[in-house]
Amino acid sequence: MPGDTSWMDERFRELSAQNLQWDPPTLESASTPRCRMDGEAMIMLSANNYLNLTTHPRVVAAMIEATKEFGAGSGSVRAIAGTMEMHLDAEQTVARFKGVEAALIYSAGYTANVGLIPTLVKGKEDVIISDELNHGSIIDGVRLTKASRAVYPHNDMAGLEQSLKEHSDSDRKLIITDGVFSMDGDIAPLDEITSLAQEHGAMVFVDDCHGEGVLGETGAGIVDHFKLQGQVDFEIGSFSKALGVQGGIVAGSESMRTHAINHSRSWLLSGSQPPGVAAAQKAAVEVLMDEPEHHRRLWENTEHFRSQMNSLGFDLGQSTTPIIPVMCGESATAKQLSAGLRENGVMAGAIVFPMVSRDKARVRNQLSSGLSIDDLDEVLRIYEKVGKEIGLI
Repeated sequence: MPGDTSWMDERFRELSAQNLQWDPPTLESASTPRCRMDGEAMIMLSANNYLNLTTHPRVVAAMIEATKEFGAGSGSVRAIAGTMEMHLDAEQTVARFKGVEAALIYSAGYTANVGLIPTLVKGKEDVIISDELNHGSIIDGVRLTKASRAVYPHNDMAGLEQSLKEHSDSDRKLIITDGVFSMDGDIAPLDEITSLAQEHGAMVFVDDCHGEGVLGETGAGIVDHFKLQGQVDFEIGSFSKALGVQGGIVAGSESMRTHAINHSRSWLLSGSQPPGVAAAQKAAVEVLMDEPEHHRRLWENTEHFRSQMNSLGFDLGQSTTPIIPVMCGESATAKQLSAGLRENGVMAGAIVFPMVSRDKARVRNQLSSGLSIDDLDEVLRIYEKVGKEIGLI
């Protein structure tokens, strides 16, 4: 007889009673600005596909050609027999783009965090100092360590400095922060964090998955945004967001890469990226370097949408990036707004507790370079209509 799993059903009923359950919609087309979800035409504002590279001809062609020549998979983990020349080519392209010595590609941004963080500290004699709003994958990675832990208030540099002083006797000190915070769309003051780290002998680890392809003059990320190349020890990125493919990135020094190859279990024990994915990864970075108009259009769309939403009276929180939340307060209001938008052809998801605090529910908009001004103006018209109907503006 199987074990008793009735508790799972009870737990789901509890979530449903609070209207906190997930019921993911089905995407029935490519992830494009005009797409189809659950049988309905939608304008997409809930994808991480900031530069619309998922359907870029060069990226798609690279994946097809590599798959035809090398097959659907490598047949092994990278450490044994699964490293192919295209994996190394992709990593060298990333390193060149970011202006660092080396890069290593993981199966996902999540596995980069949970696999690398535990290798950077030993035990209680070390300390990890983390921003309170860091991504769940960072939290999971920290939980896998035996290090002492400290949490500083969000982007509070006085709080970070106090934590560093309180742990001045620690052996290794590791500061961890998101680059772009995915729920609020604000960015970490990485210049100040790096300065404090140097003053107190700490390492810096930044998860820039939502800054990849977005921040910096050419989309190289938050390190480039602050011109800190060579001063950030561990820079985590993602291919599955602005770069439109799949996979995680760790960028930094050659010694960092060697360390991760030899100690990071999520890299050592995961099958390597399929050849087509590796080829598409390289192609996506090359497109970003060769075609800066994608990055430029993303920011033009972002500023147009932000300014018009502000004019309509919506509360956009602290966002300074293409992640633009509409703050709603209660979860019920956020779900009502999201549902009203979908009924009118706009996909923008409600973000509610426990992903955010109970009183900070919001509808999160993620802009992309592929949206036209006509698309955005249609979205703005619908936002105004629904916002007034539910009394949000």
